Amino acid sequence: MGGFFGTIAKSACATDLFYGIDYNSHLGTRRGGMATLNEGTFYRSIHNLEKSYFRTRFEKELDKFQGDSGIGVISDTDPQPIFMSTHLGKFAIVTVAKINNLDELEKELLAKGHHFSELSSGSTNQTELIALLIADKNNFVAGIENVFDKIKGSCSLLLLTENGLTAARDKLGRTPVIVAKKDGAHAVSSEPSSFPNLEYEHVHDLGPGEIVHLTADKMEQMRKPNKEMQICSFLWVYYGYPTSEYEGVNVDTARYNNGMIMAEKDDVKADFVAGIPDSGTGMALGYAEGKGIPHRRAIVKYTPTWPRSFTPANQAIRDLVARMKLIPNRHLLNGKSVVFCDDSIVRGTQLKDNVTILYDYGAKEVHMRIGSPPILHACPFIGFSASRSALELIARRIVKEIEGDDNSNLDKYAQTGSEQYKNMVDNIRRKLKITTLKYTPAEDLVKSIGLPKECICTHCYDASSYF
Repeated sequence: MGGFFGTIAKSACATDLFYGIDYNSHLGTRRGGMATLNEGTFYRSIHNLEKSYFRTRFEKELDKFQGDSGIGVISDTDPQPIFMSTHLGKFAIVTVAKINNLDELEKELLAKGHHFSELSSGSTNQTELIALLIADKNNFVAGIENVFDKIKGSCSLLLLTENGLTAARDKLGRTPVIVAKKDGAHAVSSEPSSFPNLEYEHVHDLGPGEIVHLTADKMEQMRKPNKEMQICSFLWVYYGYPTSEYEGVNVDTARYNNGMIMAEKDDVKADFVAGIPDSGTGMALGYAEGKGIPHRRAIVKYTPTWPRSFTPANQAIRDLVARMKLIPNRHLLNGKSVVFCDDSIVRGTQLKDNVTILYDYGAKEVHMRIGSPPILHACPFIGFSASRSALELIARRIVKEIEGDDNSNLDKYAQTGSEQYKNMVDNIRRKLKITTLKYTPAEDLVKSIGLPKECICTHCYDASSYF
């Protein structure tokens, strides 16, 4: 997915910028970058993060980042920030984006006489393509609107110029952009958990397609928000940090509500409930409250060194990280029937390994309760790296085993309670060797978040969203 952070102040900004970017680290682990502007000169570094944390890679370079304004990013796509010198002036840019029609747009820009200088793994850098789409118009607002009009997918972005920071949220608000301030400074971030420890106070959630310009003293709206919104539901299921709020809805509260709703409908008998760290913990606490059974830490994450496991590109490494970071508690598991809450089942490989270990440690019954519906569709809107192809998804593999290549009944597998749905879930349960398996229905997920259904993207479950 990725996340960005920018700040502009009346004094040196490097420290706030450094820690602000770092607070987006849970959104990706591929690359990190930061840039500052000082008296017309940009300073930049970009590092690979697949084998090291952001702080480790950038801390020793902080002295070189001069200036009172800067932007940075945790990226799961191309190297960024990038610099541009155009008829609009010089600017640096970072994006959180996914472009499905990149090849088409590349050809269109080349035909107009543009050229591309930034390459990543032999392909066009999508952030440079976005920058060229902006520079193709007569001002920054028209250029950003050109991005909204042209790309199929999503794009939120930050621009750093000599006049300040410009922030824009995706036209359908698929990813969040939040503004905060403190005395003599403004900041903007994908992740509101960036702000409290840096003493910023939340002041504004950008609406879909909204564009604002920031200086140290002032926020000016450059484009009003669109009326339609399709914010990603997976922010509350998995991506979002527990303390964060998107559209006024706290992540941990939504997960807690989810567990409460699940427990009220569940007739399973168990000794206690446990969350699969970290994303399953809030749901497990809600489930325990709703069910009236104890919450115990039967699996603990080894936090000092192991990051989230969905981001490494190599499947073998991803599986290794998933296995190594979680340590079961044999004393609690031995001879017990346990309900485990987890955020989602994507490929199923990690959960299958976890379940095997739980039985090896003496668990008598393993009941899995999942905080989202079965994932049936790859995401075309954000860089959800765990679902690049639909057939990587365990739910789709099961449907293929049942239906072959005929996808005409796929919508029925998304309908909670249909015969197709129940058959699919039972096949997943048996494949993963789980005692019982229940998913949160889409309608209950929406209820737990508390926003209107038409404002929340649930495409990966039911293909109901749109470009």
